Amino acid sequence: MTSLAVTMKGQVTLKRDLLQHLGIKPGERIEFDKLPGGELRIKAAKPVGTIDSFIGRHASKVKKPMTIEEMNEIAASGWASEE
Repeated sequence: MTSLAVTMKGQVTLKRDLLQHLGIKPGERIEFDKLPGGELRIKAAKPVGTIDSFIGRHASKVKKPMTIEEMNEIAASGWASEE
């Protein structure tokens, strides 16, 4: 069992091997569940993405928005296995 010290601010730093065990990378979040008997369950928080955040992330890389006709043309050529 791993033992960690609590700082004056009430903070705890998890050791690298514990973070690796949880699959946590820098910048990711951790969730805690309070259990009876003064125990905690710790797990990696699952990121919740939205289509808006996906589009927003890639918006600056698009020079000109595509028209519906262009999208339909691409979809039709893909369905027909044309390249």
